[in-house]
Amino acid sequence: MPHLNEQLTFEQVKDYNLTLYFFRSNLPLLSNIIPLPADNFLIKNMFIKTINQFTELTGRLIAWLVLLMTLIIVYDVTTRYLFSIGSVGLQELQWHLFSLIFLFGAAYTFKHDEHVRVDIIYKGRWMNDESRAWVNIIGGLLFLVPFCLLIINGSWQFVYNSYIFQEASPDAGGLAYRFLLKAAIPIGFSLLLLQAIANIIENITYLIESQGE
Repeated sequence: MPHLNEQLTFEQVKDYNLTLYFFRSNLPLLSNIIPLPADNFLIKNMFIKTINQFTELTGRLIAWLVLLMTLIIVYDVTTRYLFSIGSVGLQELQWHLFSLIFLFGAAYTFKHDEHVRVDIIYKGRWMNDESRAWVNIIGGLLFLVPFCLLIINGSWQFVYNSYIFQEASPDAGGLAYRFLLKAAIPIGFSLLLLQAIANIIENITYLIESQGE
């Protein structure tokens, strides 16, 4: 395809229209989901690239929490066993950091395809790249996206109630403002939802482009 800034000749426009007709006649469902003019391709590529870059950034930032949590654990264990000094707040902080790592790191892990899956099927020799793309699309639309929406919708009230009642740790010396931790639930699943949408579009685009090869 010529660069978008170049002026198209009559023959190039004709060939491009014929290509669009071929795609639409062979993949009507995907063509309706993703229109094929060049500007739409550009918008989709920009959307996918933006989401991927944002997920990559958040994942790398969250990775530092692993180091922070490790240092806190080492400090807590050292003071507890060597000096008999314990802290409920430090123990709860470890749990909170682990929750943040799990929730905010889910999108990053999904982007790099590191979540647990049944590899005996997905990576089987009878599955080609096109079949895997269909699995990603169907799985995303039927399972991942609805699940993310369900969690996001159901967790906001959970966070709101925690904020209204100023929920804190029931243990003496525990951490306050628990609504901040609970707010990580809808935020984390929102990040995962965005990455899931980008992944679905990316796989649909791959199927459309593979039909032209």
